[in-house]
Amino acid sequence: MRKAILPLVIMLAGCTGADSPPPDKDPASDGNQQTEMKNSNEKITKQDSESKVTLDAPHISQLPELERGCEVTSLAMLLQHAGKDVGKMELSKEIDRVPFERDEQKGHPSEGFVGNMKTMDEPGLGVYHGPVAELGEKYLPGKILDLTGKGFKEVEKHIQDGHPVWVLVPSTFAVVPEKHWQTWNTKKGKERITYKWHSVLVTGFDEDHVYVNDPLEGKNEKLSKKDFVAGWEQFGKQAITYKE
Repeated sequence: MRKAILPLVIMLAGCTGADSPPPDKDPASDGNQQTEMKNSNEKITKQDSESKVTLDAPHISQLPELERGCEVTSLAMLLQHAGKDVGKMELSKEIDRVPFERDEQKGHPSEGFVGNMKTMDEPGLGVYHGPVAELGEKYLPGKILDLTGKGFKEVEKHIQDGHPVWVLVPSTFAVVPEKHWQTWNTKKGKERITYKWHSVLVTGFDEDHVYVNDPLEGKNEKLSKKDFVAGWEQFGKQAITYKE
């Protein structure tokens, strides 16, 4: 599970565990992380659970370079599992971007990453599945599958087939209370937004849990399936994977 985060509150967050700064960490560099790349799609069944499937997908930390870079870091894990030698920093430069605010209108996450990805010192939020899937297509032409809108059983099906799944979820891995939502005025109209925002790579599941590679934590982190799926559904069931 996620470690406790210091209760220092700042105005804007996204991709860091709600409204707080990222936890102190000493992650390896992006280059070192890429040396951990494995191309195996082999399912691992462990004996400490009645029926569990997990995948051996690369784990990459978004820190320290990308304090809000959970989406591109999780995409890097997905692409590396598919055999593509690409890292988070390259993807962070290639993802579509939009200003946090212009002409009294906020940026819309469906058009690109909103605001500053690198630092919490400047406003920023994140990016929806669309631009992430488009960037994935650059590296896996015709092989990216956007599962957005489908149920979690579809996510589990692809994991059983040996493919981890990129998802957008609340940073709490549970439903976000109404008090933490706000409405933005954007060029595309009004959009409900919460800063309790995160992206992880789903690597496994059993009857009661999901397992994720969390770019702010570790590999195959164990989470409550009931809470995780409810939060994922609140975020619009956004999910991306790939096919062979």
